[in-house]
Amino acid sequence: MSREGWREIAARRQARELALQGIYQWLLHNAPARGADAADADARLARLSPAEQPAQAQLLAIRELLAAHAPTDSKENKDKSAARADAEFFAALLQGTIGEADELRALFAPLLTRAVAELSPVEHATLLLGAFELRHDLGTPYRVVINEAIELAKKYGGADGHKFVNGVLDRLAGSLRPEETAAARRGGGKKKHPADGV
Repeated sequence: MSREGWREIAARRQARELALQGIYQWLLHNAPARGADAADADARLARLSPAEQPAQAQLLAIRELLAAHAPTDSKENKDKSAARADAEFFAALLQGTIGEADELRALFAPLLTRAVAELSPVEHATLLLGAFELRHDLGTPYRVVINEAIELAKKYGGADGHKFVNGVLDRLAGSLRPEETAAARRGGGKKKHPADGV
C-alpha cells in the first residue's frame, strides 16, 4: 500500500476517534440527571454539544478541531486532500450518528444482553458509531468497521467492553449486510491484505 493510502487510513481512524468523542459528549449531555453535580456537567457539555449549535457553528467547530489534528507537512497536496476527506468523514459520522441515534438503537437493542440504559457511555457511543457506519458506509468492509470499533472500545472503554462491542456489531453486520457477511464466511473468513502482494 502506498504512503498516501496509509495516510488516508490514519485520517479516517482519527475521524472515527473524534466522532466517538463527540457522540460520547452528546450522550452525556442528553442523559437524565444523576446527582447534584449533573446540572454543572450539563451546563459544561451544553457548550460543547453539537446538538446545541447552529449548523454553521457546528461545521466551524469541526474544521477547527480537525485543523488542530491535521498533518503539518504542506508540501504534498495529497495530505491536504486527505485532511479534507477526514473532515467530511468526521462530519458525516458525527452528524449522521446523532441524527439517527434512535433508529440505530432500535437496530442493536434486540442484540444486547442488557438494556441500552445500562450500557456504559463508551459502549453506547461505540455501538452507535459502528451501527451507523455498518448501515451507511458500504464501501468499508464490515470487518474493518467492527475492528475499528473494537480498537476504540479498547482505548476508551472498560476491560472487556471491546468483546461486548465485537459480539453485538458482528451480529448486527449479519442483518445489515447479509450478502457480505455470508460471502466472508463461505470464503474461509480471511482475505489477503493488499500489502501482501497477492
